[in-house]
Amino acid sequence: MAENSQSRTARRKQRKAKKKPIWKKILLSVLIFVLAIGIGVATLFTYYIVTAPEIDASKLSDPLSSSVLDKDGEVIAKLDGGEKRTKIEYDDLPQVLIDAVTATEDARFFEHAGIDLRRIGGAVIGNLRNGFGSEGASTITQQVVEKSFLTPDKKISIKVQEQWLALKLEREYSKEEIMEMYLNKIFYGSGAYGVAQAAETYFGKTDLNELTLPEAAILAGLPQRPTAYNPFENPDLTKTRMETVLKLMVRHDKISQEEADEALEVDVTSLLREDRPDSTPYEAFLQQVRKEVREKLDGADIYTDGLEIHTTIDTDIQEYVEFLLTDSEENPIKYPDDAFQAGLVVLDTKTGAIRAIGGSRNGTGNDGWNYAIDGDGRQPGSTIKPVVVYGPAIENNKLSTYHQINDDKPYEIGDHSVYNFDGTFHGWVSMRTALAYSYNIPALKTLEETGFDAAAPFSEGLGIPLETRQIGEAIGGTSTQVTPLQLAGAYRAFGNEGIYSDPYAITKVVFADGETREFKSEPEVAMSDFTAFMITDMLKSVVSNGSGTTANVPGLHVAGKTGTTNREDGKAKDSWFSGYTTNYTMTIWTGYPDNSAIEGSKTYAQQLFKHTMTEISKDIETPDFERPDSVVEVAIEKGSNPAKLPSDYTPSSQIVKELFVKGTEPKSTSEKYDQLDPVKDLKATYSTGNDSIMVEWKYDSDEDVSFEISASIDGGQMQTLSTTEEKAIEISELAEGTEYEIQVVAVSNDDDSNRSEARTTKVTVEREDEPDEGNIPSVDGLDAYYDADKNIIDVSWGYNGPPVSFEVFVEPNNQTQTVERNGIEISGVQAGTTYTITITPIGKNGANENVPGESRRVTVEVPAAGAPDDEEDEPVDGDNGGNEDDGDNGGNEDDDEHNDEEDS
Repeated sequence: MAENSQSRTARRKQRKAKKKPIWKKILLSVLIFVLAIGIGVATLFTYYIVTAPEIDASKLSDPLSSSVLDKDGEVIAKLDGGEKRTKIEYDDLPQVLIDAVTATEDARFFEHAGIDLRRIGGAVIGNLRNGFGSEGASTITQQVVEKSFLTPDKKISIKVQEQWLALKLEREYSKEEIMEMYLNKIFYGSGAYGVAQAAETYFGKTDLNELTLPEAAILAGLPQRPTAYNPFENPDLTKTRMETVLKLMVRHDKISQEEADEALEVDVTSLLREDRPDSTPYEAFLQQVRKEVREKLDGADIYTDGLEIHTTIDTDIQEYVEFLLTDSEENPIKYPDDAFQAGLVVLDTKTGAIRAIGGSRNGTGNDGWNYAIDGDGRQPGSTIKPVVVYGPAIENNKLSTYHQINDDKPYEIGDHSVYNFDGTFHGWVSMRTALAYSYNIPALKTLEETGFDAAAPFSEGLGIPLETRQIGEAIGGTSTQVTPLQLAGAYRAFGNEGIYSDPYAITKVVFADGETREFKSEPEVAMSDFTAFMITDMLKSVVSNGSGTTANVPGLHVAGKTGTTNREDGKAKDSWFSGYTTNYTMTIWTGYPDNSAIEGSKTYAQQLFKHTMTEISKDIETPDFERPDSVVEVAIEKGSNPAKLPSDYTPSSQIVKELFVKGTEPKSTSEKYDQLDPVKDLKATYSTGNDSIMVEWKYDSDEDVSFEISASIDGGQMQTLSTTEEKAIEISELAEGTEYEIQVVAVSNDDDSNRSEARTTKVTVEREDEPDEGNIPSVDGLDAYYDADKNIIDVSWGYNGPPVSFEVFVEPNNQTQTVERNGIEISGVQAGTTYTITITPIGKNGANENVPGESRRVTVEVPAAGAPDDEEDEPVDGDNGGNEDDGDNGGNEDDDEHNDEEDS
């Protein structure tokens, strides 16, 4: 019975359990999950708190000293402020300064227990929206803890430890002591640590109670960005930051709006001391180190965090660069005036390591403006052409260095006409020539052909994103700006086989607690090796014989590019040079901070490159750039378009060697300089009457040639007699009883080394006795034909007899003319007319003087207008009533030969 009762009870519990609602199960599961998470978080946070460092009083008073090491591991700087640190006590602080600092950094400092829950809530919302670490909630107490005991990493573990230690610090020290620690620890720029030293550095005040409201606001705003807000260098930015501080002071009821307005009327520069503090050694390079430490270590401070920083600096190069930027009498570069400025960067071409930085002329001062790395940079001018124009063109279109571009007219951009720097046009030029001499029009045309879909990613892959897609990017004249550091990084990739990596100044950082971080710049393939080599080879032409010859270093294989930007009035305001060897890459900017015109020489950037590269390369081997297998060098005939190989007859002066991507080199051979055709039908006739040799030939080619006539006597040496553009020549002053061999060679008027094969003929000089009266023969081989192209009748004949002249009678014109040669051209002929030409030899000497020989005549019919061409050119034999001369062999040969030419 009892057993049955237990069985029924168990069954009732099972039925009750089955009836439990599903939401209760879900709620129970969620509660268990949340409890587990809570326990896990609590356990984790407990671990973070347990592993937090102890509060060490010795670390609270002063910042930890940081050491900076060069590329060889030698300490080059101790960043501890040295003498630029003046400690103060809380009682030395004026209320205006305390109000400015708390309103800016921690408005509820005197109310919270070390952490501000309201600020934490706002930061949580901001981090959920924008990602962890995007918004902080650190109180002044937390900042003291972080700078004294922790690394600046934005990790949850660090933030938990920071908050825990802040609570502990508040229990062990008063608010006044913590404020004192904070204001003694903060770095204010210009080498000043602590607010007391900052007041003296900037305003020359040793008593903080003398600080005015504007000065207190400036000091309160400086720690956020001590370089950017440095009042010596950037008073306008300082004024903007001061205005922010004053607004916060008004918001938190520290001052009235009227007091803020009055403070804003003050000129920042009027508050500053006249003499600036001495600069820290290698300050320009250390500014880059500070930037990288902050970026790579989430806000770490090289001046206060006790770091051991290993860098890439080469102090020998750094010191020489700094020397060249001074006005020393030993400096080989003579600058135009004190206001002229320069920024310079030296990189290791193979690794991208920064070896030296020249921030400005005569030093940057402590946290002064650094023209090599600061700001957005300047317009790059033509130094951008390899990056935006020719690099992408080769990479995407595999163009050769010979690729032809027509530089024929201004390039129109809207209503603006772009010209070359020299104001002229150069016709078809190779890409090498266009880049070497920095012509603008070919660059614009090339970018238009390549397109921004290729150019933009190529440029961005070299660390230079384009701000616009305007065609003016081709010549560096739009909103895209670069710093020397950026541009050096891009050019280094051309010298490093197309491999790009960000330039870097730090390699390793060791924290005070022994934690070590190592850094390296990740290499990426930015372009093909053929693009890098071909750009480099063209940039070598810039330096050897183009626009950058001032930068050339004898004995070194140097590639580089000039660049100039102009103001609206056309005067230069920026002058650049970027160049490299296989060891070092360097970019230099020169100009005026206020964009004043650079008068006179524009070569200061080139001079800086030449002297620096000469100095740093003198004791090391600098090999040439090695051509990759993907590139072939090919001999090309100049002027061929598209590129053609030279022929065997192309003169050496017309052959140039250019680079092609393997597989794209030309295959066809130019015919421009093929050997000229020789003359045809060369014949020489000795005339006893004239005692001369008449030499005649034909030449049917359209080539622009002259004819070189030479002769030898009785097998002797051939001697040049004359050069003519005619197709006949008369040779006089002959030796009797000799055999003359006559030679005629066609010679190009464009290139006198291009000569045809020689054609020769022989003739013997045999003078006869003076003939008796009436012994004058008629002409022979009389021939005439109508030349339709010239609208003339061309008449020729032969003669073998005593000296005579020839009387020519033309019908129906009934005109008579006497000539000395064996031929005449009759002009002004009328269409549809038949002409009869009669030739009569007339004796000239002795008994034959004025005695006529027998006449010969020839008839020519000029076709009517519209007659077929083959009728116009048909030659006509001499006609003399069946005389055997009419059908002589010479006339028939001419007839056949002419017809053969027409048929061909």
